[in-house]
Amino acid sequence: MKKLNNSMKILAFLLLLPSIALADALVFEFGNPAFSGQGYSSHVLSVEQLQYSRRQDVRDEAKSDAARLTREQENTTVAKFIKNVESRIYANLSKQLVDNMFGTSCDSTTTNCPTSGTSEVEGATIYWVKDTTTEIITLTITDENGSVTSMSVPIGDFVF
Repeated sequence: MKKLNNSMKILAFLLLLPSIALADALVFEFGNPAFSGQGYSSHVLSVEQLQYSRRQDVRDEAKSDAARLTREQENTTVAKFIKNVESRIYANLSKQLVDNMFGTSCDSTTTNCPTSGTSEVEGATIYWVKDTTTEIITLTITDENGSVTSMSVPIGDFVF
């Protein structure tokens, strides 16, 4: 019984041991650096970076959507048809201009072949002059902004 009594004392001691543990006062501290002040600058930088990234993502998405809409509008059947018609009209106009400049519609019986001409295409003025003595055609294109582009084309150098 004495052994049991000693074991009971040891057991009671071990059970009461955790209650003897020391405790400290509870101190409340803010976990958010905006309130505590510790690490506040990195917190503000992180928040600012997140806001900047979100704004940039919105801008990029808006640009992407606008580009997609433009592509969709340009790839419609009607838009393709209009581009094709414009291309053929410009090709025909340029052929007529070249025929007049180089005199392909003139033959040896025709004496009044044109030596100059002017044309207006979408606000740009195209003026050409053929110098029959030097056999050079000077082509001057003035766009709607006033920029001038000039080309000199020798007539006799084209052999096919």
